[in-house]
Amino acid sequence: MHLSDSDLQAIWLTIRLASIVTLILLFVGTPIAWWLARTKAWWKGPIGAVVALPLVLPPSVLGFYLLLGMGPNGPVGHLTEALGIGLLPFTFWGLVVASVFYSLPFMVQPLQSAFESIGERPLEVAATLRASPLDAFFTVAVPLALPGFLSASILTFAHTVGEFGVVLMIGGNIPGETRVASVQIYDHVEALEYMQAHNLAAVMLVFSFAVLLTIYVWRPNPKRGV
Repeated sequence: MHLSDSDLQAIWLTIRLASIVTLILLFVGTPIAWWLARTKAWWKGPIGAVVALPLVLPPSVLGFYLLLGMGPNGPVGHLTEALGIGLLPFTFWGLVVASVFYSLPFMVQPLQSAFESIGERPLEVAATLRASPLDAFFTVAVPLALPGFLSASILTFAHTVGEFGVVLMIGGNIPGETRVASVQIYDHVEALEYMQAHNLAAVMLVFSFAVLLTIYVWRPNPKRGV
């Protein structure tokens, strides 16, 4: 199997994008998942629906509105230009922002389920030992939810690797900057370079299977203390 320099460049860019997005979502998604798992507020439903929206929203729709928001006439575009950052569309960091929105439910939902499966008892015991809510979170909830963190991280990374519609809308097709592996495959097919497309697609297929195999073989025990 032979991969061209442009294929390897696209793979490296994809890995870099997925790694950064996964790290960002660990910090952003964890408090959201914890709040959704613990709150009884009436707006839990609407916020949960917003978080899950990328699961059902066509990628082109999400990409279109992100493009408007980050463009020269959008609020995010005005902010980034005022900060001297410039416009985010058709840049690597524009891909990062778009991917964070698009992969958010793949981080939040597994973490929310992991937090909910802990139950109230361990946190109540921690409270009787005079642990503050923050201490109880880091010393009790996080260790018990560790399988959920691992599953969420793997799913988020894999989902970001497989993105196409959103990254194409936001990033376009700039070699070394926004041309990720999925876009590179599209380019090969469009140029009738089926062997090159097959080689790169095979790499992605093996990677996807390995991710799923890891999750199914290493499956957290659903029986938790309540």
